[in-house]
Amino acid sequence: MTASTVAQYLAALPADRRAALSAVRKAINENLPDGYEEGMQFGMIGWYVPLSVYPAGYGENSKVPLSFVALGSQKSGMVLHFLCFYGHPTLSTWFTSEYKKSGKKLDMGKGCVRFKSLEDLALDVVGRTVARVSAEEHMANYQAARALMGKGKKAKAKK
Repeated sequence: MTASTVAQYLAALPADRRAALSAVRKAINENLPDGYEEGMQFGMIGWYVPLSVYPAGYGENSKVPLSFVALGSQKSGMVLHFLCFYGHPTLSTWFTSEYKKSGKKLDMGKGCVRFKSLEDLALDVVGRTVARVSAEEHMANYQAARALMGKGKKAKAKK
C-alpha cells in the first residue's frame, strides 16, 4: 500500500482493520502532547516531531521528521511502533507494567506492540503512554540515545 495521506491509508484497509486503527488513532490524537504532527511515515500512520522543530531529522536525515509513534496494518496483524521507548527505558518498563495491570496479553518486541484486534489492545495504556512524553523530552531522549550509540553530531565531534 502506497498511501500518501492518512485518509488514503485508512480507506485502503479492510473494514475491521480500518475500524481498529481508527480507534487507536483517535486515542493517540486525543492524548498527543503539543509539538507533534500526524502524517504518513515509513508506509504507516506516524506521529513525529516536525522538521521545523527538529531540523536534524530522524537518523540525522533532514528529510525525515523525528518519529515518535507509528501505527500500521501488516499481513499478520496490526502494529504500534513506540519509537519513544528507545532511549527511554523507564517509559518502556512503565508501559509493560501498566499493560499487565490491564489484564490484556502483551505481544511486544523491543518497541513494537502487535495486536490482532482492537479488543487485544490496552487502548487506555497506549493513550497514557503517548501523553507521558512531550516533544521536548522525546528530542532530548533521542539525542542522548544516539550519543550513547556513538552516532549524531556530538558523538562525531568527540572522535
